[in-house]
Amino acid sequence: MNVELHEIINAGETSRVQFKKKLQPKQAGDIVAEMVAMSNFEGGTILFGVEDKTGNISGLSFAEIEAANNYLFNWATNNIKPSIAVFTETVSVEGKNVLVATVPRGINKPYCDKDMVYWIKSAANKRRVSPEELKRLFQSAEKLYAEREYIKDSSISDIDLTLFRQFYENRFEEKIFDEEISRFMTNLKLAKDDKLTLAGALMFSKNCEILLPDLYVSAIWFWGNDFIADEYRSSDNITGNIAQQYQKSINFILGTLRRVQNGKSFNSIGTIEIPKIVLEEILVNALVHRDYFIHDSIKLFVFENRIEIKSPGKLPNNLTVEDIRQGIQRRSRNIILTSFVSDILPYRGVGSGILKALKAYPKIDFENNTQAEYFKVTIHRPEEK
Repeated sequence: MNVELHEIINAGETSRVQFKKKLQPKQAGDIVAEMVAMSNFEGGTILFGVEDKTGNISGLSFAEIEAANNYLFNWATNNIKPSIAVFTETVSVEGKNVLVATVPRGINKPYCDKDMVYWIKSAANKRRVSPEELKRLFQSAEKLYAEREYIKDSSISDIDLTLFRQFYENRFEEKIFDEEISRFMTNLKLAKDDKLTLAGALMFSKNCEILLPDLYVSAIWFWGNDFIADEYRSSDNITGNIAQQYQKSINFILGTLRRVQNGKSFNSIGTIEIPKIVLEEILVNALVHRDYFIHDSIKLFVFENRIEIKSPGKLPNNLTVEDIRQGIQRRSRNIILTSFVSDILPYRGVGSGILKALKAYPKIDFENNTQAEYFKVTIHRPEEK
């Protein structure tokens, strides 16, 4: 334990480790905020008896350790909502006592202090949670869903009646009349109080680019392999409902790819360099599983050697890249979309879709950036012969 602790101290303060020289009652607000931020993040450790500026070990007396334990357990129970568990251990380092307080990753997020202030980790520091971040914390705890939020300036009249009627009659195999549409959309959580929810607008709005102006696909075809460039081959902001964004995005990619002869006759149509099913699966997953609380576009970048599709939001429900490579599925953050979108898109689920893509074309990398909150898929293009 001493060797491991030395390594942590030498590494300095990080988002998971904080140093405190002492623990006194006047520090209650700061320590509670730190524990809240760690609970709302991935957990963390606070080392008491270590200089927070230098990492030098100052140590604590046994009386100070006993008092610190009492303060920590009292604050964790009474000053944090909902209360958290804190685990402590006294470790001897360089002949001095260091109190190691471990704050687990919260299982009942989001947490706040007694003044109802929510805190989150930001690099080695902590900060107050913004309103949008708070929504995402509630979303991660399955207490709030972006797709169920109603759009203030919308109404039932914004839906494409033909599109919704076709969806409903194909799915439920029964006719629907105009006067029933509002009730049925409300029952399906596609509308609320005669306003479209985000899911309803994404799937069936006839003017999605007006109702949801931030939710589009930013597509750029670059000349070379560098993102930083003065010129590009082609660029488009792809708008519309989710089906329109999907089809326009697929067409954009297909227009950039090479078709190779692949041993066929001279008069035959060439084979696309990347199987179309790969593009379909990756793009559908980006549209369906992105974090809609983040008001940003999906980035679709085509380079000479690769295609990048970057979605706002990290993987939901603690999924990892290895999980999705193994086809592991968990409940999506966008339950309504995943329930209904298979009727309008070639969607089969995040687990099976990724597996199909990898089976058809293994040269795919995934990046789940939890700090910057994005998920990026890189499809490497074959070398031109």
